[in-house]
Amino acid sequence: MASATTSWSEENFSCSICLDVFSSPVSTPCGHNFCRTCVTKFWDEQVKYKCPVCNELFNTRLDLRVNILFSEMVDRFGTSLRVKEQPCVESAEIPCDVCTGTQLKAVKSCLMCLTSYCQTHLEPHHRVAGLKKHRLVEPMDRLDDRMCKKHDRLLELFCKTEQVCVCQFCTETDHKSHPVIPLKEEYEVKTAQLGKIQAEVKQMIQERQKNIQDIKDTVKRSKADADREIADGVQVLTALMRCIEKCQDDLNQMVKEKLKSTEKQAEDLIKELEQEIEDLTNRSSEVKRLSHTKDHLHFLQAFRSLKDPPPTRDWTTVEVRPPSYVGTLRRSLDQLEETLNMEMKKLRDAELKRVQQYEVDVTLDPDTTHPELILSEDGKQVHDGGVVKELPDNPKRFTWYRFVLTRQSFSSGRFYFEVQVKDKTGWFVGVARESIDRKDKANWTPEEGYWTLLYFQNGLVFRDDSHVRLPLRAELQKVGVFVDYDEGLVSFYDVEARVHLCSATGCTFSEPLFPILCPEIHKGGINSAPLIISIVNQTD
Repeated sequence: MASATTSWSEENFSCSICLDVFSSPVSTPCGHNFCRTCVTKFWDEQVKYKCPVCNELFNTRLDLRVNILFSEMVDRFGTSLRVKEQPCVESAEIPCDVCTGTQLKAVKSCLMCLTSYCQTHLEPHHRVAGLKKHRLVEPMDRLDDRMCKKHDRLLELFCKTEQVCVCQFCTETDHKSHPVIPLKEEYEVKTAQLGKIQAEVKQMIQERQKNIQDIKDTVKRSKADADREIADGVQVLTALMRCIEKCQDDLNQMVKEKLKSTEKQAEDLIKELEQEIEDLTNRSSEVKRLSHTKDHLHFLQAFRSLKDPPPTRDWTTVEVRPPSYVGTLRRSLDQLEETLNMEMKKLRDAELKRVQQYEVDVTLDPDTTHPELILSEDGKQVHDGGVVKELPDNPKRFTWYRFVLTRQSFSSGRFYFEVQVKDKTGWFVGVARESIDRKDKANWTPEEGYWTLLYFQNGLVFRDDSHVRLPLRAELQKVGVFVDYDEGLVSFYDVEARVHLCSATGCTFSEPLFPILCPEIHKGGINSAPLIISIVNQTD
């Protein structure tokens, strides 16, 4: 008997929950032994009371008492025994649901018990006949989610109608008429779809990464533009400050030289006057002395020398005139203005070159052309033909005004184009939004969707809320149009003179913008020249 007892293995004296030697062992009706503390704690965490090993359910929570005989055997034979070490659970691993204290790594999960087991706690599933039929899978978490909440059965089917996981009982009730397939089949279908989704997500990520790079590039370009603008400003303002300082120095020197010349003249005259006063004072003294002489001979001899007075200037015609400074400051400012004009010319040239970098290639759209206008084959020229042609009815076509739009429109960013207006007595150039009325009269103002420059009766007019008549220094040859859609800016330039004509700022654009041209009517050959969309030449 003693021999049989001593041949027991270490597992005979270890709790299957804590995997340590029994402490106050108790026995369940199904014949399994546990530490009293371990099984009590295990039941505290359960809704149903069952055996931690074989999962036999008990109607009520058992009031277990210590097995005295088994406890004495443990004290006698199991004091130094320990279960072989197993790996403890680590991060991202599934823990054993039965272990208390230090949790061991689960090696399998039971889909019937809805419990994950370490190697030791899994042992009954390999030994007990009823447990051997349970379905064991690789360790997984959230096993409760795999049970049907309504029927408390394993979710092992997929309803294709409602796209949800169901149990076998669901197919006989709520989903009776719905097509269902095993989870594995739907898994394979969804896995294939997942590849497509993953590719789409990857593409979306790449697009957003490109957007980020575009934004960074924009910020980089903006910084470069800002640095260049600051550098140009510093250069111009420094030159102006130098010019102002030089003008001030020249003005000071000129005034001081005039004042110095006047002071020198006055000083010389004063010296001359003082010398005459001295000579006259001496003569006065001699006359006074002679007047007191009683010697007739001496008086007559001395009086003879007093007959001729000392030579003096006629001071009635002599005067010191203060210097005139009239025109001195003006001449200095004229020099400053000349320097300023030179710097402004450099700035205008630089500004035009900068906007010309945003040149776009646009061609005129025949579908929008007024029936009286004639386009060139390349879509770059338009002139008034004088005769209304029969054309197909087109909602895009202008029928009231002699307008034509380009094929191209712009909804963001910046763009620039040039139109030759040489030899014309009337024309209309600018941009318009897509929704402008093409069949009736319009005011050609920003409120109605037009941002345009108009030339007629030898005058240049910017069509705004209140029309602005612009100075025309010389006959315009070519007009440049620049638009910054995002900044709400429309600017017009005299390309040949390299002069900024006018700008509309603070505009709000909410739809595509089209370049718009109008060659105006011609009579008897007057104003018959075409408007020409020309190639930008930045070397002009």
